[in-house]
Formats: sequence, C-alpha cells, structure tokens
Amino acid sequence: MSYSTPARFIAMLAAPFTGLAAIVSAAGDLAPAEWSQWRGPERNGISREIGLLKSWPKGGPALVWKASNLGGGYSTPSFAGGKIFGMSYRGDDEVVWALEAATGKELWSTRIAKATRVDRGEGSRATPTVDNDVLYTLGVAGDLVCLEVATGKERWHRYLAKDFGGVRPGWGYSESPLVDGDKVVATPGGGKGTIAALDKRTGETIWQSKECKDGAAYASLVVATIGGVRQYVQMTGNSVAGVAADDGRLLWRYERQGPTAAVPTPIVRGSFVYATSGYGAGCHLIQIQASGGTQTPDEVYANKTMVNHHGGVVLVGDHLYGFSDGKGWVCQDFKTGEMVWNERSKLGKGSVTYADGHLIARSEGGTVALLEATPTGYTEKGRFEQPDRSANSAWPHPVIAGGRLYLRDQDVLLCYDVKVGGTAASGGK
Repeated sequence: MSYSTPARFIAMLAAPFTGLAAIVSAAGDLAPAEWSQWRGPERNGISREIGLLKSWPKGGPALVWKASNLGGGYSTPSFAGGKIFGMSYRGDDEVVWALEAATGKELWSTRIAKATRVDRGEGSRATPTVDNDVLYTLGVAGDLVCLEVATGKERWHRYLAKDFGGVRPGWGYSESPLVDGDKVVATPGGGKGTIAALDKRTGETIWQSKECKDGAAYASLVVATIGGVRQYVQMTGNSVAGVAADDGRLLWRYERQGPTAAVPTPIVRGSFVYATSGYGAGCHLIQIQASGGTQTPDEVYANKTMVNHHGGVVLVGDHLYGFSDGKGWVCQDFKTGEMVWNERSKLGKGSVTYADGHLIARSEGGTVALLEATPTGYTEKGRFEQPDRSANSAWPHPVIAGGRLYLRDQDVLLCYDVKVGGTAASGGK
C-alpha cells in the first residue's frame, strides 16, 4: 500500500526504539569501537569516537604518516587490533594487504585472484570485514575469501559465480561481506538466489535465498531485527528486500527500480527501511508491517530529495545527510522525506562519515570538509585539499578510528590526527 502523506507514520517514528539515533546519542557512554567492517561498527557510517577536533586549522589536521605503493583500487580500509586492512590491484593480481596502524608499514599481502579488468573505475572495491583472528573479503570477480589476520594465510576460498550461480554486475562485485554470528553473508545474485550464507569457519554453504532471485548490484547488505525476526536487508537494481537470517526465506520485498547502479547501503531504524540510489531513482522510506507471521512493506514516501549515487548517507537523530545529484549536499527529514537544507556550490559530490557531532565529507575531487551535523544549515568548520591526489576520483569513504582520519586514494593511504590535544601542526597542505 502506498501513502501520499506520511502523517500516520510520524508518531511511530518518534516512539522509543533501539537504532541508529540511539547509537549516536549514547556515543559518549561507549568506548570507541574499531572500524572493523564497511561503514563502521554498525554499518551506518557512524563513528563512536569522541574528543575530536571541532574545527580544523588552515590546511587541515596534522598528517601523521603516508603509506604508498598499495596498488590501485577503491577499497575503503578497515581497522582492528592495531592493523589496517584493504584491497588493491597490483599488476595482474588482486591482493589483500595489512598495514601497521601506528606507522603505515606493510605487514603482509596475499594474492586472492587475477585482476579483473572493467571499463570504468578499475580496481578492488570491497572493505575487508575483520572477525577476531580472521577477515573476509570479496574480489571484483566474486572471489569470497577468508584469511588469517596475523599472516594473511588463506583459510578458505569460494566463488560467487561458480559456486552460487552468481552473475557479476557490470563494474564488478563491490559488496563488503557481513559477519553475523556463525555466518558470513554475501550477495552472488542470480537465479539460484540473491543472497547466500556460509559457515564462517569452513566456507560451507548454509543456505541460499531461493525465493529472492534479483541480480546483484553494488550495495552491501545490513542485518536487522524487524517484527521480531532477524534478517538481512539488501538493495538490488529491482528492489529492497529482507530475507530471514536462519534459513534465507523471503520475508518481504519492495519493488524499487535502481537503474544502472544501486550502490548505497540501506538504513534500518526499527521497522523502517530507507533506501536511496542515483541515476534518477531517488529515495524511499518503507515500514515493514508484521502480522500473523507475515511481513509486508508499506511505502511511507518516495521522492527525489536524496538521489545518492555512491557516497552514502548517514542518519543522525531524525535527519539524513548526504550528497544528492542535482541538489548538492542535503539534509533530509527522515520522518517526512522533506528537504531541510541543501548546498550546491561549496563542496562537490562525494562520500560522508559522521563522528562526534560532525560530518567528514570528502568530494570526488579530493577536497575534505568538516561540517556540523545540524539541521540548521550547511556550516563548515574547516577544509583541506588532499595531497598526493591520483588521476582517479576519490571514491573511498573517509574513516575515523582511534582519533585519526584515514583517506585512501588508489595506492596511497593518508593518516591524520583529529584528536583534541593531538599534534597541533597542520599537515594537510
């Protein structure tokens, strides 16, 4: 059922819940979490770090170190146990690597596949997911691997196309695997089932979603409990859907066309699911109605306030922040879908991460800005031009971990001190 006005849902949205806003408001009571997977601890682009700079000096925060010769690609790094993990193309090989977080020194690299050549944006895309002593990641051709954190030694290796009937999207698999309990979950796509769950220890198949058969797009799925059922929520080029975590059965499916490329990670708050993508698709908020053992998606709103290509959006309190094609940087009311403010001219299209009351926005061109996360308007608290720019778009998302800001640009990774009381000198020039 579609609703032209979202009034009946607003009261529900305002009710108490355990979700993204709760994570943000409680951040001061939590120890800083490691950035061990795509988009951080909750896969929502929210950092739990506190005590960060509220403004940046001219030229940007201090540069702590620079790692070079990482190889080409767009993989956003992950962080755990004093190590940094990422992926790259090095010559004809696709590799996973580990760096020492304190210095950027490489500790190991492991070849997982032959480099797959595509016609645009060549290079690895996935962010490795760290789970205790192992990590899981996905190559462009669909090589799903488990490696030891300490050494990079391969424990198991599966193939989304050969083993699951997956069909590689045009620009390559871009998803970052999800670890949930004893399972690692990924999206092969195709007629044998969109989503597959594997035993994280052995790589053996647990289930594949037989009722959900959309092709894979470029989004990474999230885990949520809706209507008392634990489930995996994923966006494809044709829908947003939820499948049961225990057996992969289809719980609900909302048809939504994401032409060309559906990329951003869905956002789940309580029983509400928000999805956005570019190429004119816009954004949708749906509520999952649970009754009698069934779940049904009801549309709250569908509009083009947020047409987010691939930089992602973050939900802070009751407001969404991100870049919208044609509108620039946008603050959107999560409950109603209405635009609160937009800014077209000050910062170009890019990605966003939230930390300690602020947004770290990174444009494709290399400008990095610190913005107040507020519905009152676009307010910058500092910016700098990323040095050592490659000739490629700066697509990897900014990461905040351990009081430091990390920026990946092809074969370079830059580490900045953004902690209050840290190095005072500017290093961003």
